[in-house]
Amino acid sequence: MSKPRKPKGRPISGWLILDKPVDFGSTEAVSKIKWLFKAQKAGHAGTLDPLASGMLPIALGDATKTVPYVMDGRKIYEFTVTWGEERSTDDLEGEVTQSSDTRPAEQVIRDLLPKYTGVIQQIPPQFSAIKIAGERAYDLAREGGIVEIPSREVEIHRLTLLKAETDRAHFEVECGKGTYVRSLARDFGRELGCYGHVSDLRRTYVAPFGEDQMVPLAKLVELETVEDQDERLAALDAFLIDTAEALSTLPHLAVSDDQARRIRSGNPIILRGRDAPLPCPEAYATVSGALLAIGAIEEGEFRPRRVFRLTVDRRIARLGRTYACRFRNSSTGRPPTPQSSRATSSNTTQVPLGSLSRTRTRRSVTPFMISAFCSRVAPSRVILMFTYGITSSHPMTALP
Repeated sequence: MSKPRKPKGRPISGWLILDKPVDFGSTEAVSKIKWLFKAQKAGHAGTLDPLASGMLPIALGDATKTVPYVMDGRKIYEFTVTWGEERSTDDLEGEVTQSSDTRPAEQVIRDLLPKYTGVIQQIPPQFSAIKIAGERAYDLAREGGIVEIPSREVEIHRLTLLKAETDRAHFEVECGKGTYVRSLARDFGRELGCYGHVSDLRRTYVAPFGEDQMVPLAKLVELETVEDQDERLAALDAFLIDTAEALSTLPHLAVSDDQARRIRSGNPIILRGRDAPLPCPEAYATVSGALLAIGAIEEGEFRPRRVFRLTVDRRIARLGRTYACRFRNSSTGRPPTPQSSRATSSNTTQVPLGSLSRTRTRRSVTPFMISAFCSRVAPSRVILMFTYGITSSHPMTALP
């Protein structure tokens, strides 16, 4: 029986809020980010068309378990509709299918907007990822046929006309899951009798992430020039947002270390006292500020459904990289002596490596052993252990 294949890449978790450029597909963007971060797995929370720019939340590692919660959130788009032409793709990419010399007045446009606010019925574009009899609509449309796509219910929370010009109009829309801005442009044009298509589209918000959290792709690509891999990955990791932020709309439950041990084993914990949370179908639990699990609060218990690997404080990870570099640069390949190997904080508290007594079976401590242990250590304490012996431990507050 063959051994299971070890996943490639780092077991890193978190959200990167990418500012996707135009002419760059969502799948292509995810692949690029996964490669840059050397992540084991990655996924995005909602496709953004190649001709669109703006927010593309990308989940790395265990954060992929929270993707559905982000996809269900509200989104805000700024878009421009150019009047006079309807196109096969409802944007600049397609061929012109209808044209008109009519141009709508600003007040006529404003009077139309209430009709498209609230819960409405919308037919997705011919070129969309909607599945028809098991096939993607865009694959069927590329074959030259007219695809019959049933309408579906979507919700428009807010629709604003930002600016009206002779040949185009600029809008902002806040909408729910499944809304196609290209369909809005197509339907506006048909109702106004002038036809229209999206000529510019930018996503500025995907709940719960804000525009100020976006990172331009160019800024990440610039770090490819950093030769030292540890330094490069540390700089990239600084852009990541904690996995738990994707769950900020859910009720939160902070648990103790003893309760966390039960949850990690998949067992429920009992919630007692007057401060016990009310029953709810979904909530998330943390221990020492780290995301632990998503579950339900039922019958006075928190019942875990998805359990997460605990992430390590970045100061611990940095400490691990520091020792790994020291071992890598050692001419003997053995750990440094206790006197020369100390982690010193700003308040001069020291964490000695302790006695490295030599045993009959001598093994060298590799950088992998250090980083692997640091990636699994409890976030409340740092414990440095080596094959030569067990060293001292110290609270995390003593770390640099």
